[in-house]
Amino acid sequence: MHLKAQLLRRLLAQPDILQVAGAHNGLSARLVEQAGFDAIWASGLEISAAYAVPDANILTMKDYLEAASTINEAVSIPVIADCDTGYGNSSNVIRLVHKYEAAGIAAICIEDKCFPKVNSYIPGRQELAPLAEFVGKIMAAKDAQRSPEFMVIARVEALIAGWGLEEAWRRAEAYAEAGADAILIHSKAKTPDEIKSFIQGWSLPLPLVVVPTSYPQVTIEQLSAWGVKMVIYANAGLRAAVKAMAKVLGRLRQTGTLSAIEAEIAPLQTIFELQEMSRFQAAEKKYLRRPYDDHAVIIPAAGQPCSNDPLDALLLDRPVAMLDLNGKPLLQHNVETLRQLGLNRITAITGYQAEAVQVEGIRTIFNPEFSQGHILHSIMKARDAFGQQTVIIYADILFESFIIQKLLKCPGDIVLVVDNSFLQGYNPNKNLDLVVAKDKPPRNQRRLLGQSINLAVRIGHRSIGEAAADYEFIGIAKFSAQGGSILQTVYDECRRTHQNRAFHEAPAIMQASFTDLLQEIIDRGVPVHLLEVNSGWMEIQNWRDYQRAVSLLGEPGRELTSHPIIDLTPTPIVASLNNCRGKDIYKL
Repeated sequence: MHLKAQLLRRLLAQPDILQVAGAHNGLSARLVEQAGFDAIWASGLEISAAYAVPDANILTMKDYLEAASTINEAVSIPVIADCDTGYGNSSNVIRLVHKYEAAGIAAICIEDKCFPKVNSYIPGRQELAPLAEFVGKIMAAKDAQRSPEFMVIARVEALIAGWGLEEAWRRAEAYAEAGADAILIHSKAKTPDEIKSFIQGWSLPLPLVVVPTSYPQVTIEQLSAWGVKMVIYANAGLRAAVKAMAKVLGRLRQTGTLSAIEAEIAPLQTIFELQEMSRFQAAEKKYLRRPYDDHAVIIPAAGQPCSNDPLDALLLDRPVAMLDLNGKPLLQHNVETLRQLGLNRITAITGYQAEAVQVEGIRTIFNPEFSQGHILHSIMKARDAFGQQTVIIYADILFESFIIQKLLKCPGDIVLVVDNSFLQGYNPNKNLDLVVAKDKPPRNQRRLLGQSINLAVRIGHRSIGEAAADYEFIGIAKFSAQGGSILQTVYDECRRTHQNRAFHEAPAIMQASFTDLLQEIIDRGVPVHLLEVNSGWMEIQNWRDYQRAVSLLGEPGRELTSHPIIDLTPTPIVASLNNCRGKDIYKL
């Protein structure tokens, strides 16, 4: 069943006059539909103009069909296609009907001029086809249609050619007898008088269609009162667009700034809405499958500065995650690295200066208890964001993509990324998260770092001395679905039992670090795997770290490393803060 053709017939059967507007592509058609018109006129003039060629049969049927099909696909209302003279003789008309009907077009309109025609408003050649020839086209069209709903509108050009009312009536009646579903009576007179006279002399029950381009003063109420069933505003949208575009582009060229024309152009959001971008995104989310769509990244970024370090001066209005590194926040650098790997489900837990965390495309979860809790509490605020694989990344580190690539390939339900470069004396004043491994890594030996199957025995930042430690936990971990379930289950149990008593290195679970829960998991016999790296990351916990990060990011190709590379002299801001010293810690 031809639904749009059926709809057009139902509309024509109603007492109200139909209002139809011209379009030449999907965008203009969607604007017509949004404006509330009953149907769309796939205008030959507009389509030709869109190709910047005359409306004189320069384009082929294929060109017009493609445009009409695009229009039809973009809207839910019926489309009436302007098909000139039928693109040839009755044999061409048969093919025309088959193609347009198959494309879902509700109706075609063909005119009784000789091929090749020129636009009706162009002075000069306006030759009418012999009556018998055009009657044959109408009959061929009606015999060719496969569904009874499809409509053929016969366009009478006798008034355009100057042949007068008598010829117009004679032709219209012949076309009605041949089976036309409606008559379009056309005129280029400057007033509607000629059209009104034709209507007054029309006695057949066939619907009448008019195109008031040359007599714009006529109203919809007048046309309805005269008995017109359909009015087509054939090219108003195109002409409006041309005038507006010429004005705006001219002004833009003259001023050389978009700000001069900003108030006269539609917001980009309007274009996105016309493109149905939200529908596209919903479909993409539902159907598009990428390798890491079921992977999640959680970045706890709720903490406030508490290190008494000169870096705190830069963190008065933002958390460390939004610390500017060469014109881009630390979090933005990391988000871009993750997205390049195909990790797009990124959640940041905010707290301190939460409003400053502005990174497009990530989800944020506010932790209202950030000042009373510690990093573990923040991580558990995002438990609904866990995926089939979940990567947890501390907010104060900068990393290169190869670390995440290796981590994603690493087996095990719980995997921690560790580094043993602290053994070479890098930043010994830091309060590090240290790890004791089951298998001791060989020291002072050059070796290849494969996929580690080593396991953690102990982890913490106060209970393990550097002499006993094998690695530093760098603040990146991965959990499978099973590992994430273990993490949450153990946390829930410990939250009930350690609400007001010590939990490993913390006075209570509310103040617990992530490593406290990891130690609890290890104590319960759950394997916690270790992935060893020795470069490609750095943490930013103090002024010196910040200087190093800025320096490294300013040199393309320079590798991030956990080893010190430069010795920068403190800047005036450091001295002005009284050479603050203390633990380089941020409560996350």
